Amino acid sequence: MQIVIRKFKPSDHEAVRAIFRDGLHEHINPSFIFAVSQPFHITLTLCCCAVGYWLGGESVGVALLAGCCWIGLVYVCCYEFYSRYVQMRLRTDMQDITSSYLSHPDNCFWVAEAEVNGRPQVVGTVAVEAKKHPESGQKYAELVRLYVSSAARRTGLGSRLGQTAENFCKERGLYRIVLDASSPQRAALALYNKMGYQLIQKHEGTDSPWWVVRLSRIKCNNMEKIL
Repeated sequence: MQIVIRKFKPSDHEAVRAIFRDGLHEHINPSFIFAVSQPFHITLTLCCCAVGYWLGGESVGVALLAGCCWIGLVYVCCYEFYSRYVQMRLRTDMQDITSSYLSHPDNCFWVAEAEVNGRPQVVGTVAVEAKKHPESGQKYAELVRLYVSSAARRTGLGSRLGQTAENFCKERGLYRIVLDASSPQRAALALYNKMGYQLIQKHEGTDSPWWVVRLSRIKCNNMEKIL
């Protein structure tokens, strides 16, 4: 598959938004499976079953229903975690990509384009947004929107997109890059580790309510790389 990486064009808008949305929604089920397999949720599920059995007059059906309700709540939290983030970003920077990423010389947005079934198709994205440290005033870059569609995975495209962003940062004099990735994004975390990013901290600071974060058991990995 021949893939070309180029700057974003307005005609890419819908395809880019679709890759962004699909790339995050695919983590809902893995995050749910991870969450319900943790001792915390296993214990609470059994407790719900026990309470349901007792309150339901020793009914096995009520006990199972109580356990299923708790498991359902965990799934809702996993769904809400990613869905809320997607909706917020689609209303902010991803609503007007040109204004958000191409109107400032230290920001940029790229797409990867390949021929799929005889037609050109956007199969990957990556962006860089310049930031300024609140205390030192030093500029650095944040790597965002690195997603690869299923049609172009296992081709090395993720590494190529990351390298494109790094080369741009070097040209602009941005020698520190930071990023955030949620714990269920294992492929992305493996890629970042391979590219030389180091974990700074794990945190729960997201757009979701605290109880959604706690029940979904999702943490964000804050990473950095010095170029």
